[in-house]
Formats: sequence, C-alpha cells, structure tokens
Amino acid sequence: MQEEFLDSIYKEHQNALGCPSPDSIISFYEALLGFIFPDYGNEKISDKSKLESRYVELKAEWHNLLEKRCKNLQKKYPGDEEVLFNELIKIKSALEKDISAIYDGDPAAKSRLEVIKTYPGFKAIAAYRIAHCIYNAGYVLIARIISEHAHSKTGVDIHPAAKIGDHFCVDHGTGIVIGETTDIGNNVKIYQGVTLGATSVRKENASQKRHPTIGNNVVIYANATILGGKTIIGDHCIIGGNSWITKSLEPHSRLYYDSENKHLHKTHLD
Repeated sequence: MQEEFLDSIYKEHQNALGCPSPDSIISFYEALLGFIFPDYGNEKISDKSKLESRYVELKAEWHNLLEKRCKNLQKKYPGDEEVLFNELIKIKSALEKDISAIYDGDPAAKSRLEVIKTYPGFKAIAAYRIAHCIYNAGYVLIARIISEHAHSKTGVDIHPAAKIGDHFCVDHGTGIVIGETTDIGNNVKIYQGVTLGATSVRKENASQKRHPTIGNNVVIYANATILGGKTIIGDHCIIGGNSWITKSLEPHSRLYYDSENKHLHKTHLD
C-alpha cells in the first residue's frame, strides 16, 4: 500500500508544472513595492545610477518570472509583459490617493509614513493595485499569489479582478472580503469585517456578475454584509454596522440597526 502511495506521489512530482514558486513571486512583489515606496521597503537608494540599475533589475526579474511561467505551462504570453512597468506611474499615483484617503479618514493616523509602514489597509490595497494590473494582463496565477499573500498578512481578501476607484480607504483592515466581480466607485470607505460577496451561484454561472456594485462616496461600517451581483448601493449612502443587504439601495440613503439591534431603519440623507 505504501509503495503504491509513493508511486502515486512520484508521478505527481513528475507531472507538476513547476511554475515560479510563490516565494519568488512574493519576493519580486515586495521588492517592487519597496522600490516605488522607499518608506515601505528596506532598500534606500541614494545614487541615481543605482536607482536606474535597480529598475532594470526588477524588469529582468519580472521577465524571468513570466518566461518560467509560460515555459512550464507551455503557453504563450497571454498579454504584454511590459504592461506592469508601463502602468507603474498610474499604480503609484492611485496608491498616493489611497494613502491620502486612509490618512484623512482615520483620526488616529499621525502621518503618511505611519500609514505606509503600519496600516494593513495600505498593504492590502497596494497588493490589489499591482495584482489588478497583472490580472488584467492575463497572468492570473501570479496575481492571485500576490493577493493571497496580502490576505495572509492583513486579513483583507481583495480579489485582483475586482474594480476599485480612487481614494479607497480600508480602516482597521481585518476580516474584509471583496469578491471577484465587485465594482467600487471613488471615495469609498469600509471598516473591519465588511463582506462584499456573492449569494449562492452554480459553478457554470461563475462568469456572471455575482458581487455588488458600490457607488461613489459610500461609507460601509463594521461587519456589514452586502451580497449579490444585482445589488447596487447608490452614491452617498451610509451602511450601518452589522447590516445584511441583498437588495439595492437608492443614493443618499442611510441604513442601520437601532440601539437594540432588532430593526433595520432606512432614512434619506439630505
């Protein structure tokens, strides 16, 4: 019995695809984030020529990861391998806005440096912004490894295919889930324990929109759960803590439980 088991495991080793290891992908991701945000990483580069050399090295590391991935999967490059570095300016700009949103949105934040070095919300959003670019280029597995790395470190699970606008703030980032087909507008703030998820969907319907759409200027308080691909939360809404929502909410609405946590109230914000 043991011999058969070992033979079976041996065959699996022979057939394993040998794609780039998660460790090598995470090492590249952490180095890239530290390159565009020196306060995040451990490497401070004081010479311009060394900075340029490091940029070239990172591009080479990225190319090697893709080449190994495509060779072992025996597939062609699904997208432009240069897209990540071509989009770095946009990614950094988006993250600067996210940092401002976190700093402005949290009275406890004392500095931009504190946000970059310590806030799980920043770490989760940074991984999402980079992974989203990679995912859209067709390198799904690499994107998923980066997003799950951030998930394991922060407790914030953002699928790289989700769409998230500018000035996104995650406060007290832990226990948050943002599903694959979620669409989030600009200036949205969410607290710990929020789930933007799907109702039960058959596997064959996986390509359908399964997760909610959140408008602009929305605040979603702790442990709120918003489910379903047809659920739309309008602009300027406030969702109270512990809310359970499976239907759309018109703009300028406020939804919350009363002090006894028994009744759900809906009011219109002026």
